[in-house]
Amino acid sequence: MNEPSSGTLEVRGATLSFDVRAGHGPTVVALHGLGSSRANDVASRIFDWSAAVRPGRRLVRYDARGHGHSAVRHAAPDDFTWPRLADDLLDLLDVVSPDEAVDAVGVSMGVGTLLHAAVRFPERFRRLALVIPPTAWATRAAQREMYLQMAELVEAQGAAALAAAMAAAPPPPLLAEGGWALPAFDIAEGAMAAILRGGAATDLPDPEALATIRQPVLLRPWIDDPAHPVSTAERLADLIPRAHIDTMTTAAHVRALPDQVVEFFESPEPGFTQPRQR
Repeated sequence: MNEPSSGTLEVRGATLSFDVRAGHGPTVVALHGLGSSRANDVASRIFDWSAAVRPGRRLVRYDARGHGHSAVRHAAPDDFTWPRLADDLLDLLDVVSPDEAVDAVGVSMGVGTLLHAAVRFPERFRRLALVIPPTAWATRAAQREMYLQMAELVEAQGAAALAAAMAAAPPPPLLAEGGWALPAFDIAEGAMAAILRGGAATDLPDPEALATIRQPVLLRPWIDDPAHPVSTAERLADLIPRAHIDTMTTAAHVRALPDQVVEFFESPEPGFTQPRQR
C-alpha cells in the first residue's frame, strides 16, 4: 500500500491539513465529525476508511478547520458553520481532484458539510455516503442548546472541564456493546468555544435543495443516539431520490461499516440507484 503524502492548503483564515494515498480510479474523500480529526477517526476503529479503501484508489483525508492539525488564525462561530466548512471542502477538491468527481464519506458534521457542498456544486461528487447524520430541522433545537452549554463551560472553566464531562457521559449503546469509546476532542482549545457555537448556529440545507441531489446516496444511521437520530436519515431518504438507508442496529453492523461504505462506492451498478417513484 502506498504511504500517504501530506500537504496543507491556505483557505479563509485557516490552514487545512490533509493527506493523500496515491492511486487510480475515483478519489474517496473522508470527512470527520465535530470535535474529531482524521487521526481520531483511525483511533476510533469505527470510522477508519484507510483499511477498507482498496489499494490503487486514492484516499484523501483532511482535518476540518480548527480540528486536528488544521490551524485557524482567528476563531469566530460563523467560520465553523456547515456552509463555511463546505467552502473549505470545495477549495480542497480544487487541489486534490480538480477534473474528476469524487466519492465522499462524511460522519455527523461531515454529513452537513457534504450536503451543503453537494447542493451547490453537484458535479463535484459521484456518490455520497452519509454516516450517522446529525440532528436537523425540528430536532436541532436540543442539540443547539447542548452545544451552547458546552461552549459556556469551556469559556468559564476551560477545555479540561468539558473533557471531564464528556468522559463521564455514557457512549451510545452500540459503541458500548462493541467495546468502543470515542476519543476526546481533537480541537485547539482557543477555537473550541467558537467551533461549538458554530455547530449550534448551523443546520442542514433546506429540504427543497436536498431534493435536487441526483447522485446515489447511502445513509448509515445508528440507533439510540439522540445526537444522531435515525429520523434525520429517514427524512433524507425521503427527500433524495436515489438514496438508500441501511440502519445499524448491532455492533456487528458498526464493525462492518467501512467495508460496506467502500462496497457502495465500488459497485458498478448499485441496486438502489434508480430514482424512487414519487
